[in-house]
Amino acid sequence: MTDNLNEKIEAFLALFDGNISAAHEALAQYQQQIQALPASPRIQPELTGEEIISVQGVSKRYKLGKQTVDALRDVTLSIRKGEFIAITGASGSGKSTLLQIIGCLDKPTSGKVTIESKETTYLSDNALSELRQNAIGFIFQSFYLQPFLRLNDNLAVPAMFTNKKKKDIDDKVDLLLQRVGLLERAKHFPKELSGGQIQRAAIARALVNNPRIILADEPTGNLDSANGRSIIELFRTIRDTLGTTIIVVTHDASIARQADRIIELKDGVIV
Repeated sequence: MTDNLNEKIEAFLALFDGNISAAHEALAQYQQQIQALPASPRIQPELTGEEIISVQGVSKRYKLGKQTVDALRDVTLSIRKGEFIAITGASGSGKSTLLQIIGCLDKPTSGKVTIESKETTYLSDNALSELRQNAIGFIFQSFYLQPFLRLNDNLAVPAMFTNKKKKDIDDKVDLLLQRVGLLERAKHFPKELSGGQIQRAAIARALVNNPRIILADEPTGNLDSANGRSIIELFRTIRDTLGTTIIVVTHDASIARQADRIIELKDGVIV
């Protein structure tokens, strides 16, 4: 390897008759030219799958004292089954509000949201709870693992509100822990885990009821860059193996670029 590298260096210097200064200057100019090249255009995937989420003309208005805040203004978008979507924008652009409305945690002031052919505007509270429980998994920047429960018991909590048998729940928890590389930590308490391990556990917990949609609000916000990348890679693996639709809110452009499609919000409007 070293001999091959030396040969390449000697060949490069030969182009400049051994003039090292000229070679350095040429190399510096080349690097500047490379850095000045425009970024490659992002290739959007062809959306051929069935629509799973439809947002039509959604606006959300809040009252803050005497002020009125338009968090979202006439937002329309469509998301297909199995897409990995990143929602980006500056603080206060409406990212989290949009995610909460898609997740049936909040209702729009106007417009409509349809999840799996169900228009959520007209669903009862019980029907909304059932939709959230069966179709949607939530992951938040604050992990919300119960500190007094061991890891396997933390993951089992969402399934306790279903009709599943305890053995089936335990088997599913073990499978998910294995999938996220935490099976050997099943009996540990959250305080005994690293930040990256806790976030992987939160992802596993969101999958325990086999949701078709995962909604993640700044899931890498409390992690270093290496753990952040590993979490996004885990999302991609989940999408590729389970066909789960994943929507991630992030302010990190490097994270957003790993999604299939980026939806950018500014002042409550898609730009």
